[in-house]
Amino acid sequence: MKVHHTNLPGVLLVEPRVHKDERGFFLEVHHQERYAAAGIAGPFVQDNHSRSVELGVLRGLHAQRRFPQGKLVRCVEGRIFDVAVDIRRGSPHFGRWTAAELSADNCHQLWVPPGFAHGFLVTAAPAQVEYKCTELYRPEDEISIAWDDPEIAIEWPLDGVAPILSNKDRAGQTLAQLALRLPVFPAAATED
Repeated sequence: MKVHHTNLPGVLLVEPRVHKDERGFFLEVHHQERYAAAGIAGPFVQDNHSRSVELGVLRGLHAQRRFPQGKLVRCVEGRIFDVAVDIRRGSPHFGRWTAAELSADNCHQLWVPPGFAHGFLVTAAPAQVEYKCTELYRPEDEISIAWDDPEIAIEWPLDGVAPILSNKDRAGQTLAQLALRLPVFPAAATED
């Protein structure tokens, strides 16, 4: 596998080695030793799977405050514009984002470390997304950040079309509104 660093330290793009022949393909989607050596240590405690049936479905931006989840994300059908945002108070990269195209064709994965918000836009439908998490989902701990927060200014490839959002995502708050509820960057944790 190849691991590429993104413009946000800790967020990694993984290109698994895909073995293809006339029957189809085979790939390892996770190998504890190899992924740990690349900086994706786990352990993973929950696997999630979502299916979006329409082009333009936007899910996110989601995170957990006290129990931040690391997420290893892949798209097994369709294509998505996958986004990670550093929301750790005190981080030198606070409010910055990075994105990668994940698709059933490229088999890439995005590692979104704990303390980062995650979201994606469906760019080829239907899209099925699977991701491994380092923490269990706790609804009472979840933070929903506005997908269009001007402080983050994600360049979603919407081409002038309004995204299809859930009620929860429509009610997402800006980083400024969530300031005291955001996770703390480890170097700044002792200052709170």
